[in-house]
Formats: sequence, structure tokens, C-alpha cells
Amino acid sequence: MSGWEVHPWRLRWNGLSVDQLRRTESIFALSNGHIGMRGTLDEGEPRGLPGTYLNGFYEEHSLPYGESGYGYPEAGQTVVNVTDGKVIRLLVEDEPLDMRYGRAHRHWRELDFRSGTMRRHTRWESPTGKRITLRTERLVSLTQRAVAAILYEVEADEDVQLVVQSDLLANEPVEHDSDDPRVAAALEDPLVAEFAHADGYRAVLAHHARNSQLRMAAGMDHELVTEDGLRTEIRAEGDLARFTAAVDVPAGGKLRLVKYLGYGWSAQRSVPALRAQVEAAIAGARQTGWDGLLAEQRRFLDDFWEAADIEVEGDDELQQALRFALFHIMQAAVRGETRAIPGKGLTGPGYDGHAFWDTEMFVLPVLVHTLPEAARDALRWRHSTLDKARERAAVLGQAGAAFPWRSINGAECSAYWPAGTAAFHVSGDVAHAVAQYAHATGDRAFEREAGAEILIETARLWRSLGHHDQHGGFRIDGVTGPDEYSAVVDNNVYTNLIAQENLREAVAAAERNPDVAERLGVTPEEPAAWRAAADGMLVPFDDLLGVHEQSEGFTSHAAWDFEGTDPDEYPLLLNRPYFDLYRKQVVKQADLVLAMHVRGDAFTPAQKARNFAYYEARTVRDSSLSAATQAVLAAEIGALDLAYDYLAEAAFTDLHDLHHNVHNGLHMASLAGAWIGLVAGFGGMRHHDDGLSFAPRLPRGLERMAFRMAFRGTRLAVEVRPGKVTYRVIAGEALRITHHGEPVLVEPDGPVVRSTPDVPEPPEIRHPAHRSPVRRVPRGKEASGE
Repeated sequence: MSGWEVHPWRLRWNGLSVDQLRRTESIFALSNGHIGMRGTLDEGEPRGLPGTYLNGFYEEHSLPYGESGYGYPEAGQTVVNVTDGKVIRLLVEDEPLDMRYGRAHRHWRELDFRSGTMRRHTRWESPTGKRITLRTERLVSLTQRAVAAILYEVEADEDVQLVVQSDLLANEPVEHDSDDPRVAAALEDPLVAEFAHADGYRAVLAHHARNSQLRMAAGMDHELVTEDGLRTEIRAEGDLARFTAAVDVPAGGKLRLVKYLGYGWSAQRSVPALRAQVEAAIAGARQTGWDGLLAEQRRFLDDFWEAADIEVEGDDELQQALRFALFHIMQAAVRGETRAIPGKGLTGPGYDGHAFWDTEMFVLPVLVHTLPEAARDALRWRHSTLDKARERAAVLGQAGAAFPWRSINGAECSAYWPAGTAAFHVSGDVAHAVAQYAHATGDRAFEREAGAEILIETARLWRSLGHHDQHGGFRIDGVTGPDEYSAVVDNNVYTNLIAQENLREAVAAAERNPDVAERLGVTPEEPAAWRAAADGMLVPFDDLLGVHEQSEGFTSHAAWDFEGTDPDEYPLLLNRPYFDLYRKQVVKQADLVLAMHVRGDAFTPAQKARNFAYYEARTVRDSSLSAATQAVLAAEIGALDLAYDYLAEAAFTDLHDLHHNVHNGLHMASLAGAWIGLVAGFGGMRHHDDGLSFAPRLPRGLERMAFRMAFRGTRLAVEVRPGKVTYRVIAGEALRITHHGEPVLVEPDGPVVRSTPDVPEPPEIRHPAHRSPVRRVPRGKEASGE
């Protein structure tokens, strides 16, 4: 299924596979949350989909409506492929190195999770018989936010003339998959040149986006080490800056080039200011040097893996996938610094570069416990968009703040209101992430400066959006929950429970921060109203079936004809009308099951088992968000083999291209779901305001698993073997946790060992026809029948 070489700390693809370039370019993407670079070949061709992105830099376009209506968003936002600094071309005696010509005796690329770099090794023979060996290494700095760098080394088998061309290239041609001609038009030469300068080995280009007017600059500088006979030139004009070096290399000799890149953008700063920023970034990189940048990268990652590593024994491919997932989640966020974490990170143009609720409910739980500073910064981005959220709520006739379904700058960009505007749970998801971060870190400064305001304004939204019925229950009608196949429904359980938590957290935050409450004009009556709404929150339950209704009346809907649905019709949203999906019992992704994960306190163990079985038979997993949540609840109710299948599905969504769209970028939520599936699933980790609890269970496919995480400044290691669990403090103070309901104190001076109880007997579980997860059998165990 996969062309990847299995290794615990790296991911290597052998050979070229031109038809797989788009896929591998996404997999090999490098980022730091500010700069993102797809893993294209150094020479720029052949290529699948070139891409260099700056987080938050976008172009605007009008949104398409067959029929417009009041409150519809007018402007869309799409991530822009900015100036490409990755291109380095090589000519060997006038023959350009092109992997489609001549002969590649050896070629591989790899992503190294420890060094934080992408390496490439090519042994190439030109059409005229000249042989060279090319080695490159590329990094996007995890410590110097505006910097990327490339080491480019060529070794000659015989005396040869080499010419290297190193480019900055803006407006490079890119094919767009969008069916909307407005988007295609906006992205056709989106950058307007403002400045070009070249001198010595350095060049800078500045541009602005044609419609959004955002301004960006990119710069490059070079260090060149070679034998005698060197000639160089540099030029810059409009969309292109090029540094050229021609050199005679003797047999066995080597040309060594280091390319330093600097990037910056702003909505307000001038071209001279951006030029100064970029040149300063390059000067800092050159002062650090290539070896220094590598050392900084390694030190950062050594610390990250000490805090965040996951180990599994018995499934080597899963081990690789879990570290791959953690590496990319870290990359997507580490230097985002008050910018969003897009659904595809900065690995491709998928979803137009928009951020969704995926960030708060899937990505941030990982970051809160592995890289809390990045989680804080992502939440500060949400806080920076509060004014836009308030404006959106006002347009919709509501109080408080309504965060967007999809956006880059905080303004709503969804043109389909049943799945966009009506998905008010997004505001509760943001509030949930705020509360989780605050409880996990004890960061009261963040709460005072940003968190309390988010909680209060979203609580105001729920109080405005819902109402008390004649029986005193609090209803939230006409909303769309996580399941986009059930739109505009009443009392969606997930939405109501996330709102209930939001309301209670807002009361507590207002009490802890009376100065913030006073500044926001919170009256004495408001917290009382929030409490009453939370206490009266309706949670629909079907007494006849003995299960919760995903939303009011859901279990009375007609059953979907799964047996009569052709396997090729999935995903259903592309082949069946939404009208039919909305009125049937068919679930796109875990909805009520997600509620049982994040609000497990609202359900009994028996209810969880019955609910899980009922909704498994109706969930088709047309979304990559589903498998991780299903893994968590399957593990909790004792269906460990099924949980293992779902964990693998989340972990391999991108490496195996399960949804056939990795060419547009990786799925950040599914990558995060691999961590969630193991830590919250088989680790049983739950994090509530009263502390941290675990209920570890080891599936048959694994002989051992271990994971590390942070909580309130303490780094904790958890190791699970058959029948026993060991808890150990790596750094920090003693930590009180709960193990299968038993209070445990883990102190720095010694590990704590506990036994694991028997796994509960799961209910009978059925899946829709053709929608069962692929059975997970680790490599090497197929022959034994395991």
C-alpha cells in the first residue's frame, strides 16, 4: 500500500515516482508555523504542486452564490503560493539535471524527525555520460522564525564544469483544483511586484497581493565553497532574482553551496520595513551558519521529543506513523505566534488554507500536553479575531461572539450556511480549548489577558442563541453539529454539551477575574442566567431505544439504505443530494461519539456502550476527523481490536493517502488524531478541571506502548505493558493523577506501578455495508494469523 521505507525516526521514499510527486511533496513539507515549504525537488522540475506559504498571507475573491441572502459572507480568502526560494538548478557541462533525462543510478528523499530536515541523495548520469553525486538538506528553522536554509553539495566523478542557478521566483505557474472560476482568477499571478534588489550574493524581492493588499518580502543569500575557477553573477527584476555560479570542479572535487532564505509579510508595514526585516533575518542566519542552524534544530527537537515522544512495540510501521504525525503537528504550530493553524497546516493549498474547528478540538489537545506555548499562541489568534466574531454574531442577530466555520483572518469564508453559519459549536469548541489550556497549564496570565474574554463572549452567544421552553429546559435550535450530514437541527447533543461546559466555565472565569468581567460589562444577572441555562440544558434521549439522540428526533428519521449504496458512491456528499442526507439516519463523522469523549462526565458507562454501538451502525466516516474519536470510545467500552483499527486509520490517513487528497496537503486533525487515539484511547487519558486521569489498556497488536506529556509544568511518562502500567515524572514536581479511578501520587524520586483491570465486555458492533475499517495487522504478523 505504501512506498515508504519503515524506520522509527525517519521517512524515506526510494526512487522518483513522478506520478506520486504531489503526494510526496506534501509528506516532505517543512514548516515552522510561519513559513511552509512543500517538498518539491530542488531543481523545481519535474514537480507536482509547488508551494511556499506564509501563515496568514492570503488573497481575496468574491464568494459564489446562486441566490444571495442577508448575512451571507461576501469575500473569500485563499492561501497564496508566495515567492519560491527553494529552486536551485544544476547544469553539468550545459546539461540541466532533470530526473526525467539521463540516468539516476540512485535517488532517495527522506524526512528526519530528529534533525528536522529533509534530505535528498541523487547519483545522476547526464545524457552525455557525465556522473555527479548530489546531496541536499533543507530546513525551515524552528528557532529563527523568518529563516529557511538549504545545503547543496555536488561531487564530480571527473573534471567537469558545473553551473548552479539559485532563484527567488514569484508567480510561478500553479494548476488549481478549484471549480470556482473566481478562485482561479484570484490566484492567477496574485503577486504584484514592488521592489527588487540584488548585490553580491544577496537579493530581495517585495510584492503585494493584488486584492487583499497584504505585502510580503523574500530574500536570499549564499555561501559558496569550491575549488578555483569560480565566476558568479546576480540579478533581480520583478518576479525573479537569480544568483548564478559557474565553477570548474576536478575529479573527486566538490561544490558546496548554502542558501539562506528570509521571509516576512505585513498588512501595515512598508516595503523598506519589510526589506529590513528580511535582511536582518538573513544576517542572523548567516551569523549562526549552517552548522549552527542544524544544531539549534536538533536541540529544539531533542527537548520536544523528551516531552512528547510515543513508543510502540509490535508494530514498526505504526511507530513511524505516530512520530511522523507528532512531527508535523509540531511543525504546523511551533512559531505560528498568534496566527491560525490551518486545516492542512502549511503543507498545501487544501481547504484554501483555512482554519476550522479542527484546530481547537483535535490539534490543540495535542499541543496543550506537548508544546503548550504553541497552544497558547493559537488561542491568542482566536482572541485577536474577537471583534470580527462579535460583528458576525451581531449580523446574525445574536449577542456575544460567533467564531467562523472557516477563515484565515477571522472573518467567515463559508459560502454554504447550513454547514458554516449554523455550525455554532465552533464557538463552544474555542471555549473548550481555552478551558483545557488554562486547566492543564495554570496559565492565569493568559486567562486574564485573553481566555476569560473569550469564555464570557461565547457564553453570551449561547444565552442569546438558546431559550428556556415551557418546562424550563434550555434549548438550542436550528444548528449544525459536527456531523455535516445532519444540518440545521434542534438540540444537537454535542453542541448542547459543549455549550453547557462553556457557560459554566464563563461563570468561573468571571468570578476569578472580576476586573475583566467589569471591563466587559458583565452584570450580576448574567452569570446567574448562564448557570440556569447550563443547568437546564436539554440532552435528547430515546427511551424506547435506550440511546441518546444525536439531535432531537434523529432516531425517528428513516434509515439510510446502506446495502443499496454502491461503494463507489462514498463520500456521499459528492454523489448524493444533501437534501436526502439531512433527512436520514446516516452520519458523516463522529458527532454524539465525540460528545462522549470530550464530555464523558455527562454519560454513564452503559450509555456509552449502547450509544457507540448504535451510531457505529450509521457512521460512514466520510471525514478524516472521525476515526480518532471512534478509536477513543471503542477503547473505553472494551472493543480494543476495533480501536486499534481506527487508530491505524487515523495514523495512516496521509501516509497511505486513504482519502485520495494528500496531494493538496496533510490532514492536521487526523495527524493529531493519531496521538489522541493512542493517548486518550489506549492510554485512557482524560483531562478535566479536577486533574488528569488514565485508564490504560493494551491492544493485542502491541506488546508495549509508552507516551510522554506535560501537565501543569510537570513532564510525565506513562509505560503500558500487559497487565501493568508505570507512571514516572521526567521533570518537574510531583503530580496527582487517577489510575482507573484510583488516586495516585507520582513523585520525582521514583516510578509508580499499577496493575490494569480486566477490559469490559463490549456490545455487539455492526458497521454500514462497505464502511468497516480496514483490519490492522502489523507487518510480520500476517503469516502467523494474528
